[in-house]
Amino acid sequence: MSRRGLWGLLGVALVGIPWWAGGVAYAQSGLPTISINPGQTASPSQTLSILALLTLMAFIPGLLLTMTAFTRVITVLSFTRSALGLQQTPPNQVLVGLALFLTFFIMQPTLTAINHQALHPYLTGHLTLVEAGRRALGPLRQFMYHETRPSDLALFLQLDHVHAPRTLAGVPTAALIPAFIISELKTAFEIGVYIFIPFVMIDLVVSTVLMSMGMMMVPPTLISLPLKLLLFVLANGWSLVVQSLVMSFH
Repeated sequence: MSRRGLWGLLGVALVGIPWWAGGVAYAQSGLPTISINPGQTASPSQTLSILALLTLMAFIPGLLLTMTAFTRVITVLSFTRSALGLQQTPPNQVLVGLALFLTFFIMQPTLTAINHQALHPYLTGHLTLVEAGRRALGPLRQFMYHETRPSDLALFLQLDHVHAPRTLAGVPTAALIPAFIISELKTAFEIGVYIFIPFVMIDLVVSTVLMSMGMMMVPPTLISLPLKLLLFVLANGWSLVVQSLVMSFH
């Protein structure tokens, strides 16, 4: 496409003004024109590959949320903030950023296997996009299978009317992904219960002391919040939470 055509498209798309006149002036001034793929047309296979790649990029956030350790990590971090009694501290952006980097740390062996088996061969031209996607799904399926409870997997296999397979190869991906998600949520809730217990005890003690002193008009959170923050800091709480999260994965 020439520079004149680009100017005309920009003018019509942005403000509806026929800037093609300016494009004509540029074309008549003797400046070189720019063309995209001169004399070449994209093959159907290349077009389909680009379309499939763009579609995959649109699904990457969903894959990150459902097929990695992100679900358990962000849920436990949210439980930690709620147990402390804090509404927006740390902010959501900080929690999501921490959850992302913890996910990359936990998923490092799986990501390395995907790179060796699928991404690198695809970039070097030894695999097609479909074959690379099939190979990349293998390490992810293995990770999800090891982190999924057998009872949760059996539930979705029963709902799908599939007999329980003996190996991972016989497990449908459509049943493995939701089973993995609810298994991750259950594990995250179990960790959240252990996080909540000491802070709930502090709230009960503070409430009982205030009622015994006749200070019923004083909000208990006004006294318990500094105590919970002090306990959390003295116990090096963030390190304990992160350590528990990493060690909870097999």
